[in-house]
Amino acid sequence: MQNDRCGSRIIHQEKVDLARCRDLHPARVEQLCQLFKAFGEPGRLRILHALLQQEMCVCDLAALLDVSESAVSHQLRLLRTMGLVVNRREGTVLYYRPVDNRLIELISFAGSLLEGHR
Repeated sequence: MQNDRCGSRIIHQEKVDLARCRDLHPARVEQLCQLFKAFGEPGRLRILHALLQQEMCVCDLAALLDVSESAVSHQLRLLRTMGLVVNRREGTVLYYRPVDNRLIELISFAGSLLEGHR
């Protein structure tokens, strides 16, 4: 029976062990995937970017994006479920804001990565 491994293959076990001990926990991987999924839809990214500038209501976000209030409400519901935005009520109006302003750093960093590849 022939060995299916390359005779010159070198595995650096210490590097594999180090990478394994620093590997992300599967639950953390799922959380990160959900975060990047939020950025994967242009409308959600624009909503997050707008909310990082100021608190806004559904009507204002719909006007900004030139889409229906229903479409914005749907995206905001997803962002709320993901734990990225919260709201507060003022009379009959709900105002949305990001849970954590560090999202602007993430968006800015991602944008700077793209700048280097033009």
